[in-house]
Amino acid sequence: MLYVCFRGGMTTNQDTVIRRSVQLPSGKLDYREAGTGPPVVFVHGAVVNSGLWRHVLPLVAEAGFRCLAVDLPLGSHTTPMPPGADLSPPGLAGLIAEFLDTLDLTEVTVVANDTGGALTQILMAEHPERLAGVVLTPCDALDCFFPPMFAPLTKFARLPGSMWVLAQLLRWQVVRRSPLAYGFLTKRPIPDDVLDSYVGPARRDRAIRRDTRRFLTAVHHRYTEAAAERLPDFDHPVLLVSAADDRVFPARLFQRLAELLPKVRRATVADSYTFVPEDQPAELARLVVDFLRSGS
Repeated sequence: MLYVCFRGGMTTNQDTVIRRSVQLPSGKLDYREAGTGPPVVFVHGAVVNSGLWRHVLPLVAEAGFRCLAVDLPLGSHTTPMPPGADLSPPGLAGLIAEFLDTLDLTEVTVVANDTGGALTQILMAEHPERLAGVVLTPCDALDCFFPPMFAPLTKFARLPGSMWVLAQLLRWQVVRRSPLAYGFLTKRPIPDDVLDSYVGPARRDRAIRRDTRRFLTAVHHRYTEAAAERLPDFDHPVLLVSAADDRVFPARLFQRLAELLPKVRRATVADSYTFVPEDQPAELARLVVDFLRSGS
């Protein structure tokens, strides 16, 4: 069942983007949708939401594709998951698979960033049936999940009350823009209203903090390493998009990943940190559309 929530919410061609919700077997997810044509699903990372793709989504939709950007329960969602939902990395990859199944999306291209890339690699390994291709922008992989800069979060999340403390700290601009938060993820400051949409839900809702804690405490590189063992069997095209100035994920990570994939191509985006959808959305949209049109 689908629930149309409201129109807009994007800074580009906002009248073309619709906010929806869908009830899955594991819980309810919100998402943004624009355009018609072959489906493209955008997957964000931890402590952001589908707003990460706000500039990319309408550009790819204009090129003739049905674009869907899902709000996963990774800390910035507004609809809590049921208490028994599996929020481990494999569980979240399964949630993406449920999303594709429930909307009956076939021949899907998934575009992912940051933690969403790790979940997508698990999806490629465990639920490849509906996939036609994948675009991975800077993201966790192999033994780098989380990267060293953010790895302490998994231990911090185990402390009682830690998610409330984190939510309160992120009220302050100096913390938000520090290297331990969003400071090394974008070259240019993320707009305040977008940051508010990332950090506000956990501050306001105890259930969102509960979901965030359950996810963070389940993160471990054994999941991405297990997925990597099966990536050589993924017989669909993959585009790896690196950021030339990435300060979070080392360049060698995508080189190692590329060696595992049978149908891979690579691209590098200049003047960008990890959040390529934020720093260089037009260039990323161009790369995605070229990849989609090439068919290989």
